[in-house]
Amino acid sequence: MEKEEFLAVYRHSLAHILAKAVIELFGKENVQYAIGPQIENGLYYDFVLPRTLNNDDYKTIEDKMHEVIRRREPWTRKVVSKAEALEIFKDQKFKTELIEELPEDETITLYYTGDDYVDLCRGPHVENSQELMNVAFEVRSISGAYWRGDENRDQLQRIYVTAFPDKQQLKEYKKLLREAAERDHKKLGPQLELFMFDESAPGMPYWLPRGWKMFNALLNFWRGIHEDHGYQEISGPVLSNSKLWQTSGHWGHYKENMFIIPGVKEDESDYYACKPMNCPNAILVYKKHLRSYRDLPFRINQVDVIHRKEKSGELNGLFRVQMFRQDDAHILVAEEQIASEIKDIMSIATQIYGTFGLTYKAELSTRPDDYMGDIKVWDKAEKDLKDILDDVYGPGNYEVNEGDGAFYGPKIDLKMKDALGREWQMGTIQLDFQLPLNFDMKYAAQDGSVKQPVMIHRAIFGSMERFIGILIENYKGAFPFWLSPYQVAVVPIRPEHNDYAKKVVNALKNAGIRVEVDYADKNMNEKIKTYKTFKDPYIVVVGDQEASSDTVSITVRGQKQQLHNVPLDQLVAMCTKMDREHLKELIDTAE
Repeated sequence: MEKEEFLAVYRHSLAHILAKAVIELFGKENVQYAIGPQIENGLYYDFVLPRTLNNDDYKTIEDKMHEVIRRREPWTRKVVSKAEALEIFKDQKFKTELIEELPEDETITLYYTGDDYVDLCRGPHVENSQELMNVAFEVRSISGAYWRGDENRDQLQRIYVTAFPDKQQLKEYKKLLREAAERDHKKLGPQLELFMFDESAPGMPYWLPRGWKMFNALLNFWRGIHEDHGYQEISGPVLSNSKLWQTSGHWGHYKENMFIIPGVKEDESDYYACKPMNCPNAILVYKKHLRSYRDLPFRINQVDVIHRKEKSGELNGLFRVQMFRQDDAHILVAEEQIASEIKDIMSIATQIYGTFGLTYKAELSTRPDDYMGDIKVWDKAEKDLKDILDDVYGPGNYEVNEGDGAFYGPKIDLKMKDALGREWQMGTIQLDFQLPLNFDMKYAAQDGSVKQPVMIHRAIFGSMERFIGILIENYKGAFPFWLSPYQVAVVPIRPEHNDYAKKVVNALKNAGIRVEVDYADKNMNEKIKTYKTFKDPYIVVVGDQEASSDTVSITVRGQKQQLHNVPLDQLVAMCTKMDREHLKELIDTAE
Protein backbone atom coordinates (compact mmCIF):
# COMPACT_ATOMS: atom_id res chain seq x y z
CA MET A 1 0.00 0.00 0.00
CA GLU A 2 1.36 3.43 -0.97
CA LYS A 3 2.15 5.84 1.88
CA GLU A 4 -0.61 8.31 0.98
CA GLU A 5 -3.17 5.50 0.59
CA PHE A 6 -2.04 4.08 3.95
CA LEU A 7 -2.51 7.45 5.66
CA ALA A 8 -5.89 7.99 4.02
CA VAL A 9 -7.21 4.61 5.20
CA TYR A 10 -6.03 5.15 8.77
CA ARG A 11 -7.22 8.72 9.01
CA HIS A 12 -10.58 8.02 7.43
CA SER A 13 -11.05 5.04 9.74
CA LEU A 14 -10.21 7.28 12.71
CA ALA A 15 -13.00 9.63 11.59
CA HIS A 16 -15.44 6.76 12.15
CA ILE A 17 -13.87 6.12 15.55
CA LEU A 18 -14.32 9.83 16.38
CA ALA A 19 -17.98 9.75 15.39
CA LYS A 20 -18.62 6.60 17.42
CA ALA A 21 -16.88 8.13 20.44
CA VAL A 22 -18.93 11.33 20.25
CA ILE A 23 -22.17 9.37 19.92
CA GLU A 24 -21.30 7.30 23.00
CA LEU A 25 -20.43 10.43 24.98
CA PHE A 26 -23.64 12.34 24.17
CA GLY A 27 -26.11 9.58 23.37
CA LYS A 28 -27.28 8.43 19.95
CA GLU A 29 -30.58 10.27 20.28
CA ASN A 30 -28.74 13.56 20.89
CA VAL A 31 -26.26 13.49 18.00
CA GLN A 32 -26.65 14.25 14.30
CA TYR A 33 -23.46 13.31 12.45
CA ALA A 34 -22.77 14.74 9.00
CA ILE A 35 -19.49 14.01 7.18
CA GLY A 36 -16.00 13.06 8.33
CA PRO A 37 -13.27 13.07 5.69
CA GLN A 38 -9.55 12.63 6.09
CA ILE A 39 -7.57 15.83 5.43
CA GLU A 40 -3.92 16.78 5.33
CA ASN A 41 -2.34 15.78 8.66
CA GLY A 42 -5.54 14.32 10.08
CA LEU A 43 -9.30 14.35 9.81
CA TYR A 44 -12.45 16.07 10.97
CA TYR A 45 -16.09 15.24 11.59
CA ASP A 46 -19.11 17.58 11.69
CA PHE A 47 -21.85 17.19 14.29
CA VAL A 48 -24.97 18.77 15.73
CA LEU A 49 -24.64 18.27 19.49
CA PRO A 50 -26.76 19.16 22.53
CA ARG A 51 -24.19 21.68 23.78
CA THR A 52 -21.20 23.69 22.60
CA LEU A 53 -17.90 21.87 22.98
CA ASN A 54 -14.92 23.51 24.69
CA ASN A 55 -11.24 22.83 25.37
CA ASP A 56 -12.09 20.64 28.36
CA ASP A 57 -13.76 18.19 25.95
CA TYR A 58 -10.56 17.48 23.99
CA LYS A 59 -9.12 14.88 26.37
CA THR A 60 -12.54 13.34 27.07
CA ILE A 61 -13.05 12.72 23.36
CA GLU A 62 -9.49 11.39 22.92
CA ASP A 63 -9.89 9.00 25.85
CA LYS A 64 -13.18 7.70 24.48
CA MET A 65 -11.59 7.18 21.04
CA HIS A 66 -8.78 5.14 22.66
CA GLU A 67 -11.39 3.13 24.55
CA VAL A 68 -13.27 2.35 21.32
CA ILE A 69 -10.05 1.27 19.58
CA ARG A 70 -9.03 -1.00 22.46
CA ARG A 71 -12.24 -3.02 21.98
CA ARG A 72 -10.66 -4.44 18.80
CA GLU A 73 -14.01 -4.47 17.03
CA PRO A 74 -14.33 -5.84 13.49
CA TRP A 75 -15.28 -3.52 10.61
CA THR A 76 -17.92 -4.86 8.26
CA ARG A 77 -18.73 -3.56 4.78
CA LYS A 78 -22.33 -3.94 3.64
CA VAL A 79 -23.99 -3.10 0.32
CA VAL A 80 -27.59 -1.92 0.62
CA SER A 81 -30.36 -0.49 -1.53
CA LYS A 82 -31.40 3.13 -1.37
CA ALA A 83 -34.55 2.18 0.52
CA GLU A 84 -32.57 0.14 3.04
CA ALA A 85 -30.11 2.99 3.57
CA LEU A 86 -32.93 5.47 4.16
CA GLU A 87 -34.43 3.15 6.77
CA ILE A 88 -31.09 2.67 8.57
CA PHE A 89 -30.44 6.42 8.72
CA LYS A 90 -34.05 7.57 9.18
CA ASP A 91 -33.10 9.49 12.34
CA GLN A 92 -30.02 11.15 10.79
CA LYS A 93 -31.06 14.18 8.70
CA PHE A 94 -27.71 14.78 6.99
CA LYS A 95 -27.18 11.16 5.99
CA THR A 96 -30.77 11.03 4.75
CA GLU A 97 -30.24 14.10 2.59
CA LEU A 98 -27.11 12.59 1.02
CA ILE A 99 -28.87 9.29 0.33
CA GLU A 100 -31.95 10.94 -1.20
CA GLU A 101 -29.75 12.68 -3.76
CA LEU A 102 -28.33 9.37 -5.03
CA PRO A 103 -29.79 7.66 -8.14
CA GLU A 104 -32.22 4.81 -7.42
CA ASP A 105 -29.80 2.21 -8.80
CA GLU A 106 -26.75 3.58 -6.95
CA THR A 107 -24.62 1.02 -5.13
CA ILE A 108 -24.62 2.21 -1.52
CA THR A 109 -21.99 0.93 0.87
CA LEU A 110 -22.06 1.12 4.65
CA TYR A 111 -19.34 0.38 7.17
CA TYR A 112 -20.12 -1.02 10.60
CA THR A 113 -17.67 -0.57 13.48
CA GLY A 114 -18.76 -3.26 15.89
CA ASP A 115 -22.51 -3.79 15.96
CA ASP A 116 -23.64 -0.38 17.22
CA TYR A 117 -22.13 2.19 14.84
CA VAL A 118 -22.75 2.46 11.11
CA ASP A 119 -21.67 5.10 8.61
CA LEU A 120 -22.40 5.85 5.00
CA CYS A 121 -19.05 5.45 3.24
CA ARG A 122 -17.30 4.15 0.12
CA GLY A 123 -14.23 3.05 2.07
CA PRO A 124 -11.75 1.47 2.14
CA HIS A 125 -11.19 1.06 5.87
CA VAL A 126 -9.30 -1.11 8.32
CA GLU A 127 -10.62 -4.60 8.94
CA ASN A 128 -10.41 -4.34 12.71
CA SER A 129 -9.94 -1.44 15.15
CA GLN A 130 -6.81 -3.13 16.51
CA GLU A 131 -5.01 -1.88 13.37
CA LEU A 132 -5.33 1.61 14.84
CA MET A 133 -3.75 0.73 18.20
CA ASN A 134 -0.39 2.34 17.41
CA VAL A 135 -1.73 5.36 15.53
CA ALA A 136 -0.96 8.63 17.36
CA PHE A 137 -3.71 11.24 17.38
CA GLU A 138 -4.91 14.32 19.26
CA VAL A 139 -8.01 16.50 19.09
CA ARG A 140 -6.53 19.67 17.63
CA SER A 141 -9.40 22.14 17.59
CA ILE A 142 -13.15 22.60 17.46
CA SER A 143 -14.76 25.17 15.19
CA GLY A 144 -18.09 26.12 13.70
CA ALA A 145 -19.09 25.03 10.21
CA TYR A 146 -22.16 25.16 7.98
CA TRP A 147 -23.72 22.13 6.40
CA ARG A 148 -22.33 21.99 2.87
CA GLY A 149 -20.62 25.35 3.43
CA ASP A 150 -23.94 27.19 3.12
CA GLU A 151 -24.41 29.85 5.78
CA ASN A 152 -28.18 29.49 5.39
CA ARG A 153 -28.06 25.80 6.38
CA ASP A 154 -27.53 24.06 9.72
CA GLN A 155 -24.64 25.24 11.89
CA LEU A 156 -22.41 22.37 12.93
CA GLN A 157 -19.52 21.78 15.30
CA ARG A 158 -16.43 20.53 13.51
CA ILE A 159 -13.94 18.47 15.53
CA TYR A 160 -10.44 18.41 14.02
CA VAL A 161 -8.11 15.55 14.91
CA THR A 162 -4.41 15.39 14.05
CA ALA A 163 -3.30 11.83 13.25
CA PHE A 164 -0.01 10.18 12.33
CA PRO A 165 1.18 6.57 12.15
CA ASP A 166 3.30 6.90 15.30
CA LYS A 167 4.06 9.19 18.24
CA GLN A 168 7.33 10.49 16.82
CA GLN A 169 5.68 11.80 13.65
CA LEU A 170 2.94 13.42 15.73
CA LYS A 171 5.59 15.04 17.95
CA GLU A 172 7.41 16.44 14.91
CA TYR A 173 4.16 17.81 13.51
CA LYS A 174 3.29 19.51 16.80
CA LYS A 175 6.73 21.09 16.78
CA LEU A 176 6.00 22.40 13.29
CA LEU A 177 2.67 23.80 14.53
CA ARG A 178 4.42 25.63 17.36
CA GLU A 179 6.87 27.08 14.88
CA ALA A 180 4.01 28.14 12.62
CA ALA A 181 2.25 29.79 15.58
CA GLU A 182 5.40 31.78 16.35
CA ARG A 183 5.48 32.92 12.74
CA ASP A 184 1.76 33.74 12.51
CA HIS A 185 1.52 37.02 10.60
CA LYS A 186 -1.76 37.87 12.33
CA LYS A 187 0.22 38.06 15.58
CA LEU A 188 3.55 39.40 14.28
CA GLY A 189 2.04 42.07 12.01
CA PRO A 190 0.41 44.07 14.80
CA GLN A 191 3.36 43.43 17.17
CA LEU A 192 5.74 44.90 14.60
CA GLU A 193 3.24 47.68 13.88
CA LEU A 194 3.00 46.76 10.22
CA PHE A 195 -0.78 46.61 9.75
CA MET A 196 -4.09 46.53 11.59
CA PHE A 197 -7.73 45.72 10.94
CA ASP A 198 -10.86 47.46 12.18
CA GLU A 199 -14.40 46.13 12.34
CA SER A 200 -15.58 49.17 10.36
CA ALA A 201 -13.98 47.63 7.26
CA PRO A 202 -13.81 43.82 7.57
CA GLY A 203 -11.00 42.24 5.59
CA MET A 204 -9.60 45.62 4.55
CA PRO A 205 -6.17 46.18 6.10
CA TYR A 206 -4.82 49.47 7.38
CA TRP A 207 -1.13 49.79 6.57
CA LEU A 208 0.66 51.43 9.48
CA PRO A 209 3.73 53.67 8.93
CA ARG A 210 6.26 50.86 9.38
CA GLY A 211 4.30 48.45 7.22
CA TRP A 212 3.79 51.03 4.49
CA LYS A 213 7.54 51.61 4.30
CA MET A 214 8.03 47.90 3.77
CA PHE A 215 5.17 47.75 1.27
CA ASN A 216 6.79 50.50 -0.79
CA ALA A 217 10.23 48.88 -0.59
CA LEU A 218 8.70 45.73 -2.09
CA LEU A 219 6.83 47.77 -4.71
CA ASN A 220 9.96 49.69 -5.74
CA PHE A 221 11.83 46.40 -6.17
CA TRP A 222 8.98 45.12 -8.36
CA ARG A 223 8.87 48.34 -10.39
CA GLY A 224 12.59 48.30 -11.12
CA ILE A 225 12.44 44.79 -12.57
CA HIS A 226 9.42 45.57 -14.72
CA GLU A 227 10.93 48.76 -16.11
CA ASP A 228 13.90 46.64 -17.21
CA HIS A 229 11.48 44.34 -19.04
CA GLY A 230 9.65 47.09 -20.90
CA TYR A 231 6.48 47.49 -18.84
CA GLN A 232 4.56 50.77 -18.49
CA GLU A 233 2.74 51.40 -15.22
CA ILE A 234 -0.77 52.88 -15.17
CA SER A 235 -3.51 53.53 -12.63
CA GLY A 236 -7.24 53.36 -13.30
CA PRO A 237 -10.60 54.01 -11.61
CA VAL A 238 -11.61 51.81 -8.69
CA LEU A 239 -15.32 52.29 -9.49
CA SER A 240 -16.79 51.60 -12.94
CA ASN A 241 -20.26 51.34 -14.48
CA SER A 242 -21.77 47.88 -14.80
CA LYS A 243 -21.70 48.17 -18.61
CA LEU A 244 -17.91 47.79 -18.49
CA TRP A 245 -18.20 44.60 -16.43
CA GLN A 246 -20.94 43.25 -18.67
CA THR A 247 -18.68 43.66 -21.69
CA SER A 248 -15.77 41.99 -19.89
CA GLY A 249 -17.94 39.08 -18.75
CA HIS A 250 -17.31 39.65 -15.05
CA TRP A 251 -20.94 40.69 -14.48
CA GLY A 252 -22.13 37.29 -15.60
CA HIS A 253 -19.37 35.20 -14.03
CA TYR A 254 -18.16 37.14 -10.99
CA LYS A 255 -21.01 39.41 -9.90
CA GLU A 256 -21.53 37.67 -6.53
CA ASN A 257 -17.94 38.54 -5.57
CA MET A 258 -18.23 42.24 -6.45
CA PHE A 259 -19.15 45.20 -4.26
CA ILE A 260 -22.06 46.79 -6.16
CA ILE A 261 -23.51 50.29 -5.79
CA PRO A 262 -27.01 50.83 -7.23
CA GLY A 263 -27.50 54.02 -9.25
CA VAL A 264 -30.50 56.34 -9.51
CA LYS A 265 -32.24 54.07 -12.00
CA GLU A 266 -33.51 50.71 -10.86
CA ASP A 267 -32.05 48.72 -13.76
CA GLU A 268 -28.55 47.26 -13.61
CA SER A 269 -27.31 49.45 -16.46
CA ASP A 270 -27.03 52.27 -13.92
CA TYR A 271 -25.16 50.17 -11.33
CA TYR A 272 -21.52 50.71 -10.43
CA ALA A 273 -19.07 48.20 -8.99
CA CYS A 274 -15.69 48.32 -7.27
CA LYS A 275 -13.30 46.58 -9.59
CA PRO A 276 -12.38 43.01 -8.64
CA MET A 277 -9.75 42.95 -11.41
CA ASN A 278 -7.74 45.44 -13.43
CA CYS A 279 -8.20 43.91 -16.91
CA PRO A 280 -10.64 46.51 -18.32
CA ASN A 281 -8.34 49.37 -17.26
CA ALA A 282 -5.50 47.99 -19.38
CA ILE A 283 -7.86 47.31 -22.29
CA LEU A 284 -9.17 50.88 -22.37
CA VAL A 285 -5.61 52.25 -22.25
CA TYR A 286 -4.70 50.00 -25.19
CA LYS A 287 -7.73 51.20 -27.15
CA LYS A 288 -6.91 54.88 -26.58
CA HIS A 289 -4.87 54.83 -29.82
CA LEU A 290 -4.87 52.81 -33.01
CA ARG A 291 -2.24 50.10 -32.56
CA SER A 292 0.03 48.33 -34.99
CA TYR A 293 2.33 45.31 -34.84
CA ARG A 294 5.12 47.72 -33.87
CA ASP A 295 3.34 48.37 -30.54
CA LEU A 296 3.35 44.68 -29.60
CA PRO A 297 4.05 43.30 -27.10
CA PHE A 298 2.13 46.07 -25.34
CA ARG A 299 2.95 45.63 -21.64
CA ILE A 300 0.85 47.41 -19.01
CA ASN A 301 1.28 46.90 -15.27
CA GLN A 302 -0.55 48.42 -12.30
CA VAL A 303 -0.89 48.01 -8.54
CA ASP A 304 -4.31 49.56 -7.97
CA VAL A 305 -6.63 48.72 -5.09
CA ILE A 306 -9.18 46.06 -5.97
CA HIS A 307 -12.10 44.67 -3.97
CA ARG A 308 -13.54 41.18 -3.81
CA LYS A 309 -16.45 40.24 -1.58
CA GLU A 310 -15.76 37.28 0.71
CA LYS A 311 -17.80 35.48 3.33
CA SER A 312 -16.86 36.68 6.81
CA GLY A 313 -15.81 33.19 7.88
CA GLU A 314 -13.29 33.01 5.03
CA LEU A 315 -11.35 36.15 5.99
CA ASN A 316 -7.89 35.31 7.31
CA GLY A 317 -5.49 38.14 8.16
CA LEU A 318 -3.63 39.27 5.04
CA PHE A 319 -4.10 35.85 3.43
CA ARG A 320 -7.79 36.36 2.63
CA VAL A 321 -8.97 39.95 2.44
CA GLN A 322 -11.66 42.00 0.70
CA MET A 323 -9.40 44.89 -0.34
CA PHE A 324 -5.92 44.41 -1.72
CA ARG A 325 -3.43 45.48 -4.34
CA GLN A 326 -2.57 43.02 -7.04
CA ASP A 327 0.67 43.31 -8.98
CA ASP A 328 -1.20 43.03 -12.23
CA ALA A 329 0.17 43.10 -15.72
CA HIS A 330 -1.80 42.83 -18.95
CA ILE A 331 0.14 42.19 -22.11
CA LEU A 332 -1.23 42.36 -25.64
CA VAL A 333 0.68 40.19 -28.10
CA ALA A 334 0.41 38.73 -31.55
CA GLU A 335 -0.15 34.96 -31.50
CA GLU A 336 3.41 34.29 -32.64
CA GLN A 337 4.73 36.26 -29.63
CA ILE A 338 2.97 34.18 -26.98
CA ALA A 339 5.79 31.71 -26.32
CA SER A 340 8.59 34.28 -26.04
CA GLU A 341 6.46 36.57 -23.83
CA ILE A 342 5.48 33.82 -21.40
CA LYS A 343 9.11 32.72 -21.17
CA ASP A 344 10.02 36.30 -20.29
CA ILE A 345 7.32 36.33 -17.60
CA MET A 346 8.76 33.14 -16.16
CA SER A 347 12.20 34.71 -16.05
CA ILE A 348 10.73 37.62 -14.07
CA ALA A 349 9.10 35.17 -11.65
CA THR A 350 12.37 33.29 -11.20
CA GLN A 351 14.24 36.53 -10.50
CA ILE A 352 11.67 37.82 -8.00
CA TYR A 353 11.16 34.57 -6.09
CA GLY A 354 14.89 33.85 -6.16
CA THR A 355 15.60 37.18 -4.44
CA PHE A 356 13.67 35.86 -1.45
CA GLY A 357 15.24 32.40 -1.64
CA LEU A 358 11.87 30.88 -2.52
CA THR A 359 11.42 28.03 -4.99
CA TYR A 360 8.36 27.54 -7.17
CA LYS A 361 6.76 25.09 -9.57
CA ALA A 362 4.24 25.54 -12.36
CA GLU A 363 0.71 24.15 -12.71
CA LEU A 364 -1.43 24.32 -15.85
CA SER A 365 -5.18 24.81 -15.30
CA THR A 366 -7.45 23.87 -18.19
CA ARG A 367 -10.97 24.71 -19.44
CA PRO A 368 -13.67 25.04 -16.70
CA ASP A 369 -17.32 24.11 -17.18
CA ASP A 370 -18.43 27.76 -17.42
CA TYR A 371 -15.91 28.72 -20.12
CA MET A 372 -16.64 31.43 -22.68
CA GLY A 373 -15.71 31.30 -26.34
CA ASP A 374 -14.94 28.78 -29.07
CA ILE A 375 -13.80 25.36 -27.84
CA LYS A 376 -11.32 25.17 -30.74
CA VAL A 377 -9.66 28.36 -29.52
CA TRP A 378 -9.47 26.84 -26.02
CA ASP A 379 -7.88 23.68 -27.37
CA LYS A 380 -5.26 25.69 -29.22
CA ALA A 381 -4.52 27.88 -26.19
CA GLU A 382 -4.06 24.85 -23.94
CA LYS A 383 -1.76 23.20 -26.46
CA ASP A 384 0.31 26.39 -26.73
CA LEU A 385 0.77 26.55 -22.95
CA LYS A 386 1.66 22.86 -22.69
CA ASP A 387 4.27 23.29 -25.41
CA ILE A 388 5.77 26.27 -23.55
CA LEU A 389 5.87 24.39 -20.22
CA ASP A 390 7.42 21.36 -21.92
CA ASP A 391 10.08 23.63 -23.37
CA VAL A 392 10.83 25.53 -20.13
CA TYR A 393 10.52 22.76 -17.53
CA GLY A 394 10.50 19.55 -19.55
CA PRO A 395 7.57 17.13 -20.08
CA GLY A 396 6.12 15.86 -16.80
CA ASN A 397 7.88 18.49 -14.67
CA TYR A 398 4.73 20.52 -14.02
CA GLU A 399 1.24 19.74 -12.76
CA VAL A 400 -1.99 19.77 -14.79
CA ASN A 401 -5.13 20.88 -12.95
CA GLU A 402 -8.04 19.89 -15.17
CA GLY A 403 -11.05 22.24 -15.25
CA ASP A 404 -9.60 24.97 -13.02
CA GLY A 405 -8.86 27.63 -15.63
CA ALA A 406 -10.48 31.09 -15.69
CA PHE A 407 -13.71 31.40 -17.68
CA TYR A 408 -11.88 33.32 -20.42
CA GLY A 409 -8.79 31.17 -20.91
CA PRO A 410 -6.38 28.55 -19.55
CA LYS A 411 -3.73 29.59 -17.05
CA ILE A 412 -0.39 28.70 -15.55
CA ASP A 413 -0.23 29.03 -11.77
CA LEU A 414 3.07 29.40 -9.94
CA LYS A 415 3.21 27.63 -6.56
CA MET A 416 5.86 28.59 -4.05
CA LYS A 417 7.28 26.98 -0.89
CA ASP A 418 8.16 28.90 2.26
CA ALA A 419 10.52 28.27 5.19
CA LEU A 420 8.08 25.80 6.76
CA GLY A 421 7.71 23.83 3.54
CA ARG A 422 4.17 25.12 3.00
CA GLU A 423 3.01 25.53 -0.58
CA TRP A 424 1.33 28.77 -1.67
CA GLN A 425 -0.53 29.64 -4.85
CA MET A 426 1.23 32.84 -5.91
CA GLY A 427 1.69 34.04 -9.45
CA THR A 428 -0.57 33.34 -12.38
CA ILE A 429 -0.23 33.61 -16.16
CA GLN A 430 -3.56 33.51 -17.99
CA LEU A 431 -3.97 33.35 -21.73
CA ASP A 432 -7.09 35.17 -22.93
CA PHE A 433 -8.60 35.12 -26.42
CA GLN A 434 -12.02 36.21 -25.15
CA LEU A 435 -11.62 39.74 -23.74
CA PRO A 436 -9.93 41.11 -26.88
CA LEU A 437 -12.95 39.79 -28.78
CA ASN A 438 -15.46 41.26 -26.28
CA PHE A 439 -13.81 44.69 -26.48
CA ASP A 440 -13.16 44.54 -30.24
CA MET A 441 -9.43 45.05 -29.80
CA LYS A 442 -7.42 45.31 -33.02
CA TYR A 443 -3.97 46.01 -34.40
CA ALA A 444 -2.63 46.61 -37.87
CA ALA A 445 -0.51 43.63 -38.88
CA GLN A 446 2.69 43.90 -40.90
CA ASP A 447 0.93 42.57 -44.02
CA GLY A 448 -1.66 45.36 -43.86
CA SER A 449 -4.47 43.23 -42.43
CA VAL A 450 -6.30 43.97 -39.18
CA LYS A 451 -5.89 41.32 -36.50
CA GLN A 452 -7.00 40.68 -32.95
CA PRO A 453 -4.28 40.58 -30.28
CA VAL A 454 -4.08 37.96 -27.56
CA MET A 455 -4.19 39.17 -23.97
CA ILE A 456 -1.97 37.71 -21.25
CA HIS A 457 -3.11 38.39 -17.67
CA ARG A 458 -0.19 38.06 -15.31
CA ALA A 459 0.71 38.50 -11.64
CA ILE A 460 3.84 37.42 -9.76
CA PHE A 461 3.03 38.28 -6.15
CA GLY A 462 -0.70 37.91 -6.71
CA SER A 463 -2.10 39.93 -3.85
CA MET A 464 0.62 42.19 -2.45
CA GLU A 465 -1.04 41.92 0.96
CA ARG A 466 -1.06 38.15 0.86
CA PHE A 467 2.52 37.98 -0.31
CA ILE A 468 3.62 40.24 2.55
CA GLY A 469 1.73 37.99 4.97
CA ILE A 470 3.69 35.05 3.61
CA LEU A 471 6.97 36.98 3.90
CA ILE A 472 6.20 37.90 7.53
CA GLU A 473 5.82 34.21 8.34
CA ASN A 474 8.70 33.09 6.14
CA TYR A 475 11.15 35.50 7.80
CA LYS A 476 9.46 35.44 11.22
CA GLY A 477 9.34 39.23 11.00
CA ALA A 478 13.14 39.54 10.58
CA PHE A 479 13.20 40.77 6.99
CA PRO A 480 16.22 41.14 4.73
CA PHE A 481 17.92 44.52 5.06
CA TRP A 482 16.53 45.92 1.80
CA LEU A 483 12.94 45.04 2.77
CA SER A 484 12.94 46.01 6.46
CA PRO A 485 10.62 48.92 7.38
CA TYR A 486 13.51 50.69 9.07
CA GLN A 487 16.94 49.41 8.16
CA VAL A 488 19.07 51.17 10.76
CA ALA A 489 18.17 52.44 14.25
CA VAL A 490 20.49 55.04 15.77
CA VAL A 491 20.90 55.25 19.55
CA PRO A 492 22.83 58.20 21.07
CA ILE A 493 24.04 57.14 24.54
CA ARG A 494 23.31 60.53 26.11
CA PRO A 495 21.77 63.82 24.88
CA GLU A 496 25.24 65.31 24.31
CA HIS A 497 25.74 62.70 21.60
CA ASN A 498 22.65 63.80 19.65
CA ASP A 499 24.60 66.08 17.31
CA TYR A 500 26.84 63.25 16.15
CA ALA A 501 23.79 60.96 15.93
CA LYS A 502 22.22 63.51 13.55
CA LYS A 503 25.33 63.35 11.39
CA VAL A 504 25.01 59.55 11.21
CA VAL A 505 21.30 59.77 10.42
CA ASN A 506 21.86 62.33 7.64
CA ALA A 507 24.65 60.28 6.07
CA LEU A 508 22.37 57.23 5.94
CA LYS A 509 19.33 59.15 4.69
CA ASN A 510 21.40 60.77 1.93
CA ALA A 511 22.28 57.26 0.79
CA GLY A 512 18.58 56.31 0.65
CA ILE A 513 18.65 54.19 3.79
CA ARG A 514 15.53 54.08 5.99
CA VAL A 515 16.71 55.14 9.44
CA GLU A 516 15.05 55.88 12.77
CA VAL A 517 16.56 57.54 15.84
CA ASP A 518 15.62 58.24 19.43
CA TYR A 519 17.04 61.53 20.74
CA ALA A 520 15.12 61.37 24.03
CA ASP A 521 16.92 61.63 27.35
CA LYS A 522 16.30 58.08 28.54
CA ASN A 523 18.20 54.89 29.19
CA MET A 524 20.17 53.61 26.22
CA ASN A 525 19.19 49.99 26.88
CA GLU A 526 15.52 50.93 26.79
CA LYS A 527 15.99 52.39 23.32
CA ILE A 528 17.90 49.34 22.13
CA LYS A 529 15.23 46.99 23.49
CA THR A 530 12.53 48.85 21.52
CA TYR A 531 14.44 48.56 18.25
CA LYS A 532 15.20 44.88 18.89
CA THR A 533 11.47 44.31 19.37
CA PHE A 534 10.90 45.81 15.92
CA LYS A 535 13.68 43.54 14.55
CA ASP A 536 15.63 46.40 12.96
CA PRO A 537 18.61 44.84 11.12
CA TYR A 538 21.25 47.27 12.45
CA ILE A 539 21.19 49.13 15.77
CA VAL A 540 23.92 51.78 15.74
CA VAL A 541 25.13 53.11 19.11
CA VAL A 542 27.14 56.35 19.31
CA GLY A 543 28.91 57.91 22.27
CA ASP A 544 32.11 59.83 23.06
CA GLN A 545 34.46 57.40 21.35
CA GLU A 546 32.38 57.15 18.18
CA ALA A 547 31.86 60.93 17.95
CA SER A 548 35.60 61.63 18.33
CA SER A 549 36.65 59.06 15.72
CA ASP A 550 33.80 59.39 13.21
CA THR A 551 32.87 55.75 13.75
CA VAL A 552 29.90 53.73 14.98
CA SER A 553 29.27 50.59 17.03
CA ILE A 554 26.80 48.21 15.40
CA THR A 555 24.58 45.54 16.91
CA VAL A 556 23.66 43.21 14.05
CA ARG A 557 20.28 41.53 14.40
CA GLY A 558 20.73 37.98 15.68
CA GLN A 559 24.40 38.51 16.64
CA LYS A 560 25.65 38.70 20.24
CA GLN A 561 28.91 40.50 19.50
CA GLN A 562 28.96 44.17 18.50
CA LEU A 563 30.98 45.56 15.61
CA HIS A 564 33.13 48.34 17.08
CA ASN A 565 35.06 51.21 15.51
CA VAL A 566 33.30 50.93 12.14
CA PRO A 567 33.99 54.09 10.10
CA LEU A 568 30.80 55.96 9.26
CA ASP A 569 31.46 55.84 5.53
CA GLN A 570 31.97 52.07 5.77
CA LEU A 571 28.57 51.72 7.50
CA VAL A 572 26.99 53.63 4.64
CA ALA A 573 28.78 51.43 2.09
CA MET A 574 27.62 48.23 3.84
CA CYS A 575 24.02 49.44 3.90
CA THR A 576 24.12 50.61 0.30
CA LYS A 577 25.48 47.24 -0.87
CA MET A 578 22.72 45.27 0.89
CA ASP A 579 20.09 47.63 -0.47
CA ARG A 580 21.39 47.71 -4.04
CA GLU A 581 22.03 43.98 -4.37
CA HIS A 582 18.93 42.88 -2.42
CA LEU A 583 21.07 40.57 -0.30
CA LYS A 584 19.27 37.86 1.67
CA GLU A 585 21.73 37.94 4.61
CA LEU A 586 23.00 40.81 6.72
CA ILE A 587 26.62 41.88 6.45
CA ASP A 588 27.93 41.04 9.90
CA THR A 589 31.54 42.03 9.56
CA ALA A 590 33.22 45.39 9.11
CA GLU A 591 36.12 43.93 7.10
